[in-house]
Amino acid sequence: DYKEAFKWWRLAGEQGFVQAQFNLGLMYAKGQGVLQDYKESIKWFRKAAEQGHALAQNNLGLMYAKGQGVRQDYKEAVKWFRKSAEQGHYRAQYNLALMYKKGQGVLQDYKQAVKWYRKSAEQGYPSAQNNLGLMYYDGQGVLQDYKEAIKWYRLAAEQGVPDAQNNLGVLYYHGAGVVQDYVMAHMYWNIAAVSGNKNAIKGIGSVEKQMTPSQVAEAQKLAREWMRTHQ
Repeated sequence: DYKEAFKWWRLAGEQGFVQAQFNLGLMYAKGQGVLQDYKESIKWFRKAAEQGHALAQNNLGLMYAKGQGVRQDYKEAVKWFRKSAEQGHYRAQYNLALMYKKGQGVLQDYKQAVKWYRKSAEQGYPSAQNNLGLMYYDGQGVLQDYKEAIKWYRLAAEQGVPDAQNNLGVLYYHGAGVVQDYVMAHMYWNIAAVSGNKNAIKGIGSVEKQMTPSQVAEAQKLAREWMRTHQ
């Protein structure tokens, strides 16, 4: 019962209970038990964030980044992402890395982007793993290293990130960091295509022209086995 929960969180939030303040921020953001109100959401996230609540700090950063309930302000977003990231919050580390990668609210700095992607990726966050793989693939903020790219793409792919699955297909197709292998390229593109990844669907069209029917059948079999293992 969201309305009942809201009533109690409100009482607790007004008494300064940090988790209640965070919960109120969420309820206002999602319109649960109360009319959706980004300004009220910001107010309660800020109260919790100022008490050091890492999730509230990250969410406050997101609202500044998106301009929800407040004027869009990338510098303010970075400030709150950093506070949360320094407490070890994996989503905030990822968000801070994105800001450095794009140069939003900070000077563009690929080395800093890599640093924060790595911290998030090492906590197992799949989007960060894929993006760290991209940094290694492009040689941004690190020496270009296809083997490292593959390592991080694989971790993200196994957690169901279609872009990472597609990226592995690309590396196998071109033989970058691995021995060129059309069957493996087809396998990864097949897996990514299940999620509707357009690049993977195009890739399958390209690689099939260079494969025998038995190779295609083998790739499809491997894709089915991979998906059974990683569902």
